Amino acid sequence: MRILAIETATEACSVALFEDGVLLDARHEVLGRGHAERLVPMIAELPGKGRAEQIRVSLGPGSFTGVRIGLAVARALGIAWHAEVLGYPTLALVAAMARGKNNTPVTVCMTGGHGEWFVQDFGADGLPADEVASLAPEAAAQRGARALLAGSKAEELGDIAQAPAAPTRLPDARHALALPDSLLGTALAPLYGRPPDARPPVR
Repeated sequence: MRILAIETATEACSVALFEDGVLLDARHEVLGRGHAERLVPMIAELPGKGRAEQIRVSLGPGSFTGVRIGLAVARALGIAWHAEVLGYPTLALVAAMARGKNNTPVTVCMTGGHGEWFVQDFGADGLPADEVASLAPEAAAQRGARALLAGSKAEELGDIAQAPAAPTRLPDARHALALPDSLLGTALAPLYGRPPDARPPVR
């Protein structure tokens, strides 16, 4: 079975194609912006233009625009290819990359919105130990950290919390198969990680 993985929740845009658990090809670019223009061409550059029986796509939290672009493309390809589409939490992918084969508990710290950081703990089994929190840097440091830090803000948190940081900074779709299967789901709703800024008026 072929699996296409799509990761667009951060400034990195990446895709990977697997067949029977083996990586066939992948693309990973740190764009900042421009996911909408680059994602589909990146998929088309893969063998067979990326066609797969299953698609795995990041749900965030991260870039509001990036997450929605990835979901829109995954849904469209799922319909066109009659493929199963499953979502996964982006911070869990970063944790899986940092853990590698060491089964080490990981705290993931990623860039959030309005100067805050997304922070979440993961156990040695790769499963979340708590919910995603959107915190100011000082509050993130006060909550403590696990044995290893990973993510785009891991080094900054490590300096404050006196904890080691792994070299893993941004998610990469080529590691999508390292995610625990229990974190994959058919509910394709974005994970924003914080309440919306705009709220309806109270009457």
